[in-house]
Amino acid sequence: TEKFKRLKNEGNDFVKMGEYEEAANKYSECMKLNTEECTVYTNRALCYLKLYKYEEAKRDCDHVLQIEDSNIKAFYRRALAYKGLQVRKKNMPGI
Repeated sequence: TEKFKRLKNEGNDFVKMGEYEEAANKYSECMKLNTEECTVYTNRALCYLKLYKYEEAKRDCDHVLQIEDSNIKAFYRRALAYKGLQVRKKNMPGI
């Protein structure tokens, strides 16, 4: 619908400006209108990666892969999320 497209475009504009928190919020709004649209999940995953929110990025990618099991962006971004989680674990003291 129109509102969905507008929110998604606003999110995309925020990404282009490097405003990842705002972009993620727009994509989250999109999800309230349509939970099946995979691009908003992969886009939000990108935002989460940029914000070092690897667990959230992985969750969004997992969701996409349940709907589209061959979504290349979801596979790639989930791999980046796993990599981020591994690096974080390595850098934590006492583990």
